[in-house]
Amino acid sequence: MKVYGRITVFPIMPARINRLYELAYNLWWSWHPEARALYSTLDPQLWERVGHNPVRFLSEVRPQLLEEAATQPEYLEQYDSVIKNFDFYIHPQPDETWFSRTYPELTGKTIAYFSAEFGLHESLPIYSGGLGILSGDHCKEASDLGLPFVGVGFLYPQGYFHQRINRDGVQEASYDKLHFSEVPAVPAIGPDGNEVVISVDLPGRRIYAKIWKLLVGRVPLYLMDTDIPPNAPSDRELSARLYGGDHEMRISQEIVLGIGGVRALRALGISPDAWHLNEGHAAFLSLERCRELVVKGLTFNEAREVVISNSLFTTHTPVPAGNDTFSYELIDKYFASYWGQLGLNRDQFIELAEEMQSWGPMYGMTNLALKLTGQHNGVSALHGEVSRKMWQHLWSGLDSDEVPIGSITNGVHTFSWIAPEINELFGRYLDPDWGRYVDDPEFWNERIAQIPDAELWKTHNLRKKIFVDYARKKLKQQHLRVGEGSLQIAEFDQMLNPDALIFGFARRFATYKRATLLFRDLNRLRKILNNPEKPVQFVFAGKAHPADEPGKSLIKYIYTLSRSEEFRGKIVLLENYDIDMARYLVSGTDVWLNNPIRPYEASGTSGQKAALNGLPNCSILDGWWDEGYNGKNGWAIGEEREYHDQEAQAEADSLSLYHLLETEIIPSFFQRDANGIPHQWLATMKEAIRTCAPQFSMRRMVKEYTTRYYVPEIRQSLLVEQNRYERERKLATWKERIRSNWRSLELYVDGQRNGQLSLGETIDVHAWVRLQGITTDDISVELVYGETTDELAHAQYALPMTFSKREQDGSYRYDIQLKPNESGSIAYNVRVIPSHPHLTEKYELGLIRWA
Repeated sequence: MKVYGRITVFPIMPARINRLYELAYNLWWSWHPEARALYSTLDPQLWERVGHNPVRFLSEVRPQLLEEAATQPEYLEQYDSVIKNFDFYIHPQPDETWFSRTYPELTGKTIAYFSAEFGLHESLPIYSGGLGILSGDHCKEASDLGLPFVGVGFLYPQGYFHQRINRDGVQEASYDKLHFSEVPAVPAIGPDGNEVVISVDLPGRRIYAKIWKLLVGRVPLYLMDTDIPPNAPSDRELSARLYGGDHEMRISQEIVLGIGGVRALRALGISPDAWHLNEGHAAFLSLERCRELVVKGLTFNEAREVVISNSLFTTHTPVPAGNDTFSYELIDKYFASYWGQLGLNRDQFIELAEEMQSWGPMYGMTNLALKLTGQHNGVSALHGEVSRKMWQHLWSGLDSDEVPIGSITNGVHTFSWIAPEINELFGRYLDPDWGRYVDDPEFWNERIAQIPDAELWKTHNLRKKIFVDYARKKLKQQHLRVGEGSLQIAEFDQMLNPDALIFGFARRFATYKRATLLFRDLNRLRKILNNPEKPVQFVFAGKAHPADEPGKSLIKYIYTLSRSEEFRGKIVLLENYDIDMARYLVSGTDVWLNNPIRPYEASGTSGQKAALNGLPNCSILDGWWDEGYNGKNGWAIGEEREYHDQEAQAEADSLSLYHLLETEIIPSFFQRDANGIPHQWLATMKEAIRTCAPQFSMRRMVKEYTTRYYVPEIRQSLLVEQNRYERERKLATWKERIRSNWRSLELYVDGQRNGQLSLGETIDVHAWVRLQGITTDDISVELVYGETTDELAHAQYALPMTFSKREQDGSYRYDIQLKPNESGSIAYNVRVIPSHPHLTEKYELGLIRWA
């Protein structure tokens, strides 16, 4: 029959264990294995069949199993312990969370976090890769730390695709309907007691979205769904799939995410004090916030000051194709009736996000996000540097080093990714409550050596065997599906050798990640893989975007090699990479391999998960590894540099990889004592844990976001509320005056142009500034100097010059004595920048006048 509605019917739950329902509807269980065990131990086969989904599990479990569990003392003891811990976590005392202890005065404030995807658990396939996993981990750690945090995104009914690899090695994408009655999501309820449905206007129609609520520990996550009446069939498909469809679908999705997301929070009665845009997909939210303020009587420029005062934008990609842009034709179509509500005309609206591409001007979402937020950051130190160069044009006149884009390096949520056996090992040898010290480097420095080599090696080999068993099962399932015979299927019972050195490579199959770098010299690789005394194997996993034909061709190439006679069993490709498979890979292989084109990987987090479990990384010095590698905790492929010729770069990097394999990694792994213990290898494992576990934890990351961005934004919101936008109105008026008069500003300098100087000596530098419509209170005059290399000067130091007097000709004189603090070749200049005590950051206006 045609389905009208779908309802999940649960069995009658014995009263003694009836809180299993409540627990199933809070994703706290996703990072607490003892909570998941309450379900999995009742029926392990069913637990696997339902994809580790406790909501669906409870709808299908046999009632007699629940009745039996309610009478078993051992199960009830475990149940009571989990429920007690759950209650203690969800309802802490006022000073029992990090946030409430550190910022008690900010209790009751709210941080809103917008992301196009959230990777929380494999049973919720509403993520595609690293961005989503980071968002999910961010929510979990925000919950652990007690942040007043809400997430906003999409609940995609078809999620991201399931990957199937056919007999020819071709990736095939399938989409399974995600039934909301079978996942831990409930309709969000507004202050009026009704389910929340919001609307946004698209060309010629209005589209509606229902809001669903997921609980991630203490954090509510609100996800929008357009698959509801009275939407037309095409609009019901709008939020069906993650990153599906054409540019019209994408702009429609991003309008719903940004504009609709703001309206969803308002309908829920939530007024955030800090706003975090995780990537440019949500940039339209800043426009909607401006529109709300314009309705209240502010001009657009005044509204913009309010919006940028408490908003943060995190950019995640140094790859131009990863930054969404839309044609002006699409912008005209979708926003012609909107920019008037902002008090803007078309040209002013376009100017907010104008971006020049090789084929012409476009409307750039990253541009829009950068211009309508007050704080900006990349996701590693190297990515921050790359981002400053990418977007330097928005701050013309500044050297890239001074572009106001900072960085906070990504981390991982420790208890979502640590293997249970490693967790237990840490509890025995570090501290029973070691999780309290996740981000404390001193704790790890002092304790990691206490783990006996033999115990770490035993635990790692146990995880390795678990992974090998898992991989064999997955390979058998995959090849049964494509119709292989019994002889071929039988070989998978012996596939992968637990005694071999196993490399893991698992990530999105984008071309810049260079999944096939290992295969540039097949003859050399054959020698590495065909040494019976030192067996080596490589396991690959990952999806290519359904529209990425080059990425899919990489998968086909590796699959073909893996089925060839010479590489069968030594090269393995697992299909349908997801969170579940990732947990096995990052804890059950021996080395984590990563070889992108530097500097195209913004951060990467899979290697951080591997290091947490004791797996050394063998990686290009890109993203997080550029700052994580210390020479003893893994291996660096290639040099710390970029190439103009990617072919030359690939050749150099592949040669470096082969050399590392042959001379360092393989010998170290197989160097054993009389008891078979590889002490040198274990020293590398311990160093990986010691250095990476605290530094690249999500706890460190979220604390850093909180102290550097969230708390200052919340405090800015408090000031805005207190002055009722008066400060922002004045600041907007000041900015307009500065912009309109800046062209008339003139700057002249007198100082030594060439010559020599002994360290400790000084030179006098004078500057004269002519102003019209601007006063000396509006500007800062700075002497900037730094080292010179290859005819280029680097602005390392900026020193304020002192106002001296007003000259008879009306100009203003500024003086300084330049006294370099280091020897070497230096260059200097003088510049004028706008200055105001309420600017979010120094170069906010992007106006600079150099001598």
